[in-house]
Amino acid sequence: MGDRRQAAALWLPPLALMALIFALSGVSSDDPDRTWVQLLMRKVFHFSEYALLAGLWWRALRTRLEARAALLAAFSIAAGYAVTDEIHQTFVAGRVGTPVDVLIDVAGAATAAALIARHRARAPA
Repeated sequence: MGDRRQAAALWLPPLALMALIFALSGVSSDDPDRTWVQLLMRKVFHFSEYALLAGLWWRALRTRLEARAALLAAFSIAAGYAVTDEIHQTFVAGRVGTPVDVLIDVAGAATAAALIARHRARAPA
């Protein structure tokens, strides 16, 4: 039973975050007159959520893959999900999917991957 709980603790968080991202992307936008501060905060949130997503996937995948492979897979999953999230938004009233948003999301995932790689390189063997 402990193995199932441990597996759930590793695998459910990235899946739950993906579900949350999907749900939030499905909310129509009815405020075209956002201030630049609101827009900036939304972009920072996107960057952060994809950094977290990459980190959570790395945490789960490193139990099954070598650390470097897990990091590449985690980044790839987060980046791929960023693309599908933007496509999903094109089907939601009042939302648009943009390449700039994909780049912001991927930058968040890449930053998390770089920080993880840097931390691992500095950690004692």
